Amino acid sequence: QGHLVESGGGSVQAGGSLRLVCDASRNTFSKHCMGWFRQGPGKEREMVATIYTGGNNPKYADSVKGRFTISRDNARNTLYLQMTNLKPEDTAMYYCVGRSLESSTGTCAPWYLWYDDGGQGTQVTVSS
Repeated sequence: QGHLVESGGGSVQAGGSLRLVCDASRNTFSKHCMGWFRQGPGKEREMVATIYTGGNNPKYADSVKGRFTISRDNARNTLYLQMTNLKPEDTAMYYCVGRSLESSTGTCAPWYLWYDDGGQGTQVTVSS
C-alpha cells in the first residue's frame, strides 16, 4: 500500500480541464489493473475509470463518460486521467489504485477494495 503518488489536482471553474497523474514507479511489481476512484463531500467512494495492462477497453462511470479519458504509459509506470468539461459535482478527492494480481476475467473490477495498492489522493475542486 501507498506506493502510488497522485498529482495534478487543483481548483478550476466549471467547464475547465485538469489532468491527473499517478506515479507508480516505486512499485516492484507491475499493476495489471489501474484506475481512479473519487470521494466527494458526504459521498461514498466511487469508481471513475479503470484500465487494464494493454490499455484496451477502459471502463468509465456513466457520470464521466465522454468527458474523462484514462490512459497509461507502462514504460513510465504512469497513469493519467484527462478531465474535461468539469462540473461542480466532480469535486472530490481523487485516488489512484492498482492491482498486481492478474484479473481472472481480464477486466478491472469497480470495487475499491479489490485493488491492492493506492495513493493518498489529490483534491479536485470545481466551482460554478
